[in-house]
Amino acid sequence: MKVAVLTGAALDAALDDVAALRIAVFRDWPYIYDGSLDYERRYLESYRNSQNAVVVGAFDGAKLVGAATGTPLEDHADDFAAPFAKTGLALGDVFYCAESVLLPAYRGQGLGHAFFEAREAHARALGHSYSAFCSVIRPDDHPRKPAGYRPLDAFWRKRGYEPMPGVVAHFRWTDLGESTQTEKALQFWGRQL
Repeated sequence: MKVAVLTGAALDAALDDVAALRIAVFRDWPYIYDGSLDYERRYLESYRNSQNAVVVGAFDGAKLVGAATGTPLEDHADDFAAPFAKTGLALGDVFYCAESVLLPAYRGQGLGHAFFEAREAHARALGHSYSAFCSVIRPDDHPRKPAGYRPLDAFWRKRGYEPMPGVVAHFRWTDLGESTQTEKALQFWGRQL
């Protein structure tokens, strides 16, 4: 296994593989996302367009088996300015740790920590003082929730992250088995760097 920080041309070259990972991993609970490569390519364009974006890739040989992305929150101001308005944080101080996607066979080997450490180091190098990400909120009685599901809250808290009270974003996507998009709430978690 190798973990590599990708920026610039290397980031650009990895984006189709990141898109495929997002589709595969986000099909599972709690996202249950019915994604398409066309949508993913449009979504990931913001990373291609940000000179300060980062992809942290986990490679098994030459195969990308996991990835974590991040950009300054200002690159996502249209999506996140409203949820952050009452926090007292300047968007320019916040680095957004977007997705972390890892194929199931590679979980539990410390790659999640490596993803956060690399993104946080990148954020500090850019001068950001705060790191944040968001997680989807699903009801406990949702019919697709697997028995025995354990959320990642304990892992995130070990990394120093806490839910940010009242900082919730709303996005629309199509769940597996559905024909239309519905709105989902996503809770922001954050920490000082």
